[in-house]
Amino acid sequence: MPTPDSSAADQAGANQAGTEQTPADGRGQEPAAGERPGDPDAAALEALLAPIRDSGSDRSLLELGWIRRLRCQGSRAVLELALPGFATSQQGRIAGEIRSALLSAAGIDDVQIELAQSAAPASSGPIGAAGHGSGGQGQLPERQGIPGVRRVIAVSSGKGGVGKSTVAVNLACALARSGLRVGLLDADIYGPNAPTMLGVADRTPEVQGSGNEQILTPIETCGIAMVSMGLLIQENQPVIWRGPMLNGIIRQFLYQVAWGERDVLVVDLPPGTGDAQLSLAQAVPMEGVIVVTTPQQVSLQDARRGLAMFLQMGVAVLGVVENMSAFIPPDAPDKRYEIFGRGGGARLAQEAEVPLLAQLPLEMPVREGGDSGRPVVLSAPDSATGQAFLALAARLAASGAPTAALA
Repeated sequence: MPTPDSSAADQAGANQAGTEQTPADGRGQEPAAGERPGDPDAAALEALLAPIRDSGSDRSLLELGWIRRLRCQGSRAVLELALPGFATSQQGRIAGEIRSALLSAAGIDDVQIELAQSAAPASSGPIGAAGHGSGGQGQLPERQGIPGVRRVIAVSSGKGGVGKSTVAVNLACALARSGLRVGLLDADIYGPNAPTMLGVADRTPEVQGSGNEQILTPIETCGIAMVSMGLLIQENQPVIWRGPMLNGIIRQFLYQVAWGERDVLVVDLPPGTGDAQLSLAQAVPMEGVIVVTTPQQVSLQDARRGLAMFLQMGVAVLGVVENMSAFIPPDAPDKRYEIFGRGGGARLAQEAEVPLLAQLPLEMPVREGGDSGRPVVLSAPDSATGQAFLALAARLAASGAPTAALA
């Protein structure tokens, strides 16, 4: 399967381990004269590679299908290494272990590792591996429901820094507190913060199957089931993907995850008006989207663009959530300081003729809960912000009905 664009350092580490890049079209070279795929020596070499494992799942790379076309060319061992996107941080380590293992075999004095790039469509492949696709360059097919999921609600914002992920995480937890079966899809691929906010950044989800048939089991925490790119990459590892690759991973998170029966799937979208929003709107029928803004003018300008984008795509806007409406100091809970201005969310909702769903205050427990992995709606449900989130969840739960997303 294709891997995300690796950094220069990653690529250099792989090359030092004896790798060669395959052609840009992703197809491996045809067997050269002298290759013997059925050579008994190749089977012996395969046994040497069996102990090499993925550090996340602790499964053999051979079992996962990440090592392909192992063969002998005289005294040279040749193979393809096809790492999924979430495993690219292991590339240098894996290439080194492969090289050491194969050079320990009698009669082998050289190792050639080809970095495979599959030409499979972006909608298939191991979890976390998304590619440019073929026959349409990653375009998603007609909208398809998610088996067992009754409602899909997206949380979006026109710009970063307005607390969109905080809203998505706390909304999901608040809906779960109301008795609903809730899933959270962290589709903010470039800034996946949900694992930290939910206290599971050190956990790795279980993956069943291999190759194109892999199914990921979401992490259960805080009463919800959650998947995120942050669970599949190392801390501080950047995700360097182009649009079609982003389309692929979002589709995998929708359809290659064992969501089970869910009353609501909350989707935390990245900020802006880009590929992720378009991918989700094209992939799955949504009940609608919530637009998050702060009261200040610069936030409203971008929120208007985001709201207009969803309307142009035919996606219902459920309403506006104004975050950071006023700061409540911990030593004076009866006071309110409107540090970001006043009334911006109401103006945006009025302009778009949609409801103002909530005005969320800013309190210290919000930040503390996000950093500690215990969202404010759980750690401080009696706080002003906790109560506002519970009221928002109650409003959405009461107004919601099953959508066409049920497959």
